[in-house]
Order: sequence, then C-alpha cells, then structure tokens
Amino acid sequence: MPAGMRVGVLTGGGDCPGLNAVLRAVTRKGISVHQHEILGFRSGWLGPVEGLTMPLTLDSVEEILNRGGTILGSSRTNPYKVDDGIARLKATLDEHRVDALIAIGGEDTLGVAQQLTHDGVPVVGVPKTIDNDLDATDYTFGFDTAVHIATDAIDRLRTTAESHHRALVVEVMGRHAGWIALHAGLAGGANVILVPEQPFSVERVCDWVQQRFERQYAPIIVVAEGALPEGGKELLLTGEKDAFGHVRLGGVGTWLADEIAGRTGKESRAVVLGHVQRGGTPTAYDRVLATRFGLHAIDAITEGDFGKMVALRGTDIVRVPLREATASLKTVPLERYAEAEVLFG
Repeated sequence: MPAGMRVGVLTGGGDCPGLNAVLRAVTRKGISVHQHEILGFRSGWLGPVEGLTMPLTLDSVEEILNRGGTILGSSRTNPYKVDDGIARLKATLDEHRVDALIAIGGEDTLGVAQQLTHDGVPVVGVPKTIDNDLDATDYTFGFDTAVHIATDAIDRLRTTAESHHRALVVEVMGRHAGWIALHAGLAGGANVILVPEQPFSVERVCDWVQQRFERQYAPIIVVAEGALPEGGKELLLTGEKDAFGHVRLGGVGTWLADEIAGRTGKESRAVVLGHVQRGGTPTAYDRVLATRFGLHAIDAITEGDFGKMVALRGTDIVRVPLREATASLKTVPLERYAEAEVLFG
C-alpha cells in the first residue's frame, strides 16, 4: 500500500491499562515513518457507526504512555446488532476517506473485525484483554497490570486477615478463564485458588480453611468471578445481556464467604476487586508490549496485510489471521492448575 494513507483506529470492549500506549505507537510511527494521517474513532465500534471522530496527532499522544484507560473512550457496541450498523459504518469510513482500520480489543471487538474483513473492510487487530484469554497470542497487554493490582490487594488483605483471624475471599475478574486468579493467587501466596475451568468443592475449600486456622494463620481464598461450585451455576449480578450476549457475573465471592462462615463457624469476609483491576497506570511490561503491538500493527496496515492480528509468540511479534485469533478462548490448562495445589492449605 502507498504511504500517505488515512488510518482509523478504535478501542473496543472493556478498557485496560496499555490502550493509550498502542494509540501512541500507532500515531507516532504512522505519522513520522509512514506519513499517514491517523483518525481516532470514539467509543469503540459506536464511533464509526455514529461518525464520532478525534484526529490523533503527535501532540495529542505526547503525554499518554503512562495513562490508563483510553483517550478515545470505549463501548461494548456491536455494529452487527445496530439497525443498518454496517452500512452506516462503511458510509462513515467513506466520508472520512479512511483507507484501513486498526481495531484494538478482545474477543468481541476482534470478532467484529473478523466479520468486517469478510464484508470488505480492511482491518488489522490488536489483542487487548486483562483476562489473557485470546488463544492466538501468548500474552495480551493489560493482563500483567491486572495481576499486579490483584496481587497487591492480596498482600494488603493478608495483614488485616491475620490481625482479626478472619478468612478473606478475594473475587477477581475472569468469566471463562482463570488466568488472573491463578497468577495473582500464586504471586500473593493464596491458600485456595478457584478458577472457572475446574468446578470446586465447597467442602474441600472449608477443609483447607480449617487447616489454615489450625496452624494459627488466616486463610486467603482467591476466586474468579466465573468459578463454579460442583453442581452449581454461575452467579449473576443481573439477568441482562450486553450487545455480545454476555451477562454480568458477580457474587461468588460473597456467596463463598457466607458458606465458609456457616460451615466452619469462622468469621469470613469477601472483597470484590471488580473494575479496580482495569484502572490506573500500566506496568512497564504492558507499556512495552502494547507499544510493540502498535508499531507492528501500523506496519501491517502500511503493507496491506489486512485480516490479521498482531500477536506475541515467545518474544517475537507475529501476525496471525483474525479467524485464528477469535476461534477459541485460551483457558487455564487443568494440569497447570493441579500442579499448584501443593502450595494450597
């Protein structure tokens, strides 16, 4: 593709630390190296559907590397669920003379990007999710920061748990994949880690809690929001679904704390970390990974290598088909979960 293109970029789905680092890298290399114009679309896929734009210049990305969130804003809009959404999206791209689009997001955002590729829109994807559940990349940016935040919370909660001889249940994000729970639980020295991939026995959890109290220590239990008790169902905050068909999960931590208190007679409390895991300054690792993704994404655009997603394989950034990136979720292998059990109790 020739230099001097007009490139659109958007951030979709849940926000996470590192998004601004991608925007900065895309803009700086796009303008300084490839002589492109960079046009930001606000509020995820809602931007190109509604014509919500924001020019990205060298000045506008000068001080955003260490900022969490996204200067473009985000949403969980699915243009395929909006009346005339795709026609309106294409009309916006035509109106603003956008030659190609960079979509930064997780499975839902990149799923839309994959469909748009089939519908003739030139798109390159960048993987973003704190859940680290995209199968085509070893890591997604945002995950490292979320794990650091959750680990710091566990460290802080341990001191108050010991002071009051309480069991503390820490609920972290993770709808279908327990990567945050596993990594933060291991890093924080949790006594029990519960992930969506492995239904858990409440009785066994309570046995671990009792063993911990018998040793005169307070137990810490880390549970992913999508973790299931044996024979049980996901706990929902509401029955409403978003534009991608997802319900809001939440409450397993509080439910489990009540079960522990009732079965053991020990005081138990639940702490739900929720969106605090998404916010704040990205770690150095996430800043570097996000920057590398952005640099490679704008190169792919320039070369006309559309329908691809940039991905981390080992220490290299590679390009994979969007269909591969969205084919399946990357979940915690049960053998990796099992090998950590020696540390529980």
